[in-house]
Amino acid sequence: MTKSVDDLAEGKTSEPVHQEAQTFGDNPLEVRDTDHYTQEYVGGFVDKWDDLIDWKKRYESEGQFFVDQLKARGVESVLDVATGTGFHSVRLLEEGFETVSADGSPQMLAQAFTNGLTYGGHILRVVNADWRWLNRDVHGEYDAIICLGNSFTHLFSERDRRKALAEFYAMLKHDGVLIIDQRNYDSILDNGFSSKHTYYYAGEDVSAEPDHVDEGLARFKYTFPDKSEYYLNMYPLRKNYMRRLLREVGFQRIDTYGDFQETYGDSEPDFFIHVAEKSYREENELSEVYSNAVHTARDYYNSEDADNFYYHVWGGNDIHVGLYQTPDEDIDAASRRTVERMASKVEITPETRILDIGAGYGGAARYLARTYGCKVACLNLSEVENRRNIEFNRAEGLDELIEVRDGSFEDIPYQDNAFDIVWSQDAILHSGDRERVLEEATRVLKPSGEFVFTDPMAADNADQKALGPILERIHLDTMGSPGFYRKELARLGLQTFEFEDLTSYLPVHYGRVLEVLESRESELADRIGEEYRKNMKTGLQNWVSGGNAGNLAWGIIHARA
Repeated sequence: MTKSVDDLAEGKTSEPVHQEAQTFGDNPLEVRDTDHYTQEYVGGFVDKWDDLIDWKKRYESEGQFFVDQLKARGVESVLDVATGTGFHSVRLLEEGFETVSADGSPQMLAQAFTNGLTYGGHILRVVNADWRWLNRDVHGEYDAIICLGNSFTHLFSERDRRKALAEFYAMLKHDGVLIIDQRNYDSILDNGFSSKHTYYYAGEDVSAEPDHVDEGLARFKYTFPDKSEYYLNMYPLRKNYMRRLLREVGFQRIDTYGDFQETYGDSEPDFFIHVAEKSYREENELSEVYSNAVHTARDYYNSEDADNFYYHVWGGNDIHVGLYQTPDEDIDAASRRTVERMASKVEITPETRILDIGAGYGGAARYLARTYGCKVACLNLSEVENRRNIEFNRAEGLDELIEVRDGSFEDIPYQDNAFDIVWSQDAILHSGDRERVLEEATRVLKPSGEFVFTDPMAADNADQKALGPILERIHLDTMGSPGFYRKELARLGLQTFEFEDLTSYLPVHYGRVLEVLESRESELADRIGEEYRKNMKTGLQNWVSGGNAGNLAWGIIHARA
């Protein structure tokens, strides 16, 4: 008698095979070879693998996530390249997807084939294949490829990882999608191991814990009720490193979920799931590949409530933190002082080309063009703000010096080495992939160029839990920090890093904006909705409290080669 996946009972799926010993040699911590995984999945370990996963609990915990992702894209054919013991292959077959099941471990495929027959009477189309030569062993093109179960971390070589992803990309149809997951190694490396034991490895009587972790190895020990122990040596992929590899292979839109959620705290999920689309978009279609975080920011700043708030309350010219001479100073004047302070840190002439990323209403660009006669390109994702920017530039006769362009700083639509200065004010925090923003900013800088920006940040020693209300308000999972920007910009070749710490102005500024909003609330009622005003007052107070508690940082960062 067969069973469906959603009706699984706990227990074995087949008769146990004889127990085999794993071989790691005299020094297991030195085993960092891609091909070794085939020797790690020995018969006894494979036989117990379903106890570790617990099909029924995994089915319940992940719900319809993968099925919904595939159906939303009209997927019909799926290649499961990390079949394991067949959980997802069987699940996809039951949902009506044409599925081919591949794996590098013959033992795993044998178990998967048996499980397919046991649960639903499915005859799996199994192929023993090495990802690095996937096109050789598996034929055809697919609407989707899935690589699940933390499997990609078996690849230890950078070359192997790039080759495997290139094979995946090549086997997808022109509009195909790759779904690939990984453990949250960032949290394990930075904060130590913890697990909710809910989503992936849900077996209650089995433990899966790290035996050793360093930047090049995550060695996990799996202990079963019969006291048997097995090990897997894996490469600890960092989330944004993986996202970068996916982009470099050619995937344009990449959304990353934490334990099947779109927003999450980086230290909280057990697993990350990357959904990477192959569809190629021309430059004028890049808005279609904005990440979820960018789409959220774009929708927010395009809203009528937000536009009226920033125009009528925040000053309508510069939308960033100001430098105040007195706590009750005009917001616009204090904000202009920030622009002047930033400009004083770089040399600007009429020949200087400046790119302002996240330019808002273009106040800084107009100041720079008017003061120095230089050309400024404004890149901003809000079409509503951009229209105001264009109108203001034209009114001041500066439209010959200022270009306004719709776009995201995660995919800057300018060529390499195009600008002398990249400028940004309090915008980068809205990205869900700040490493990508910094890569793009340094890419378009000339070799002698300079990057000057401000950003509301977490203090280097911040209480991360205390940042929760702020992050929830801006729909983000993390904030940058001075240490983060120093490290990442050094990685990108900007070794000279200066941070003028002006954190004390941050709570003053948000307190001043809150004061103005409350004092003018009745006259603004027709322009700004009540719910927006209520949420904004709460959010502004969170910024004030966070700044006063020492959990936030703000100031001017000036970096150059």
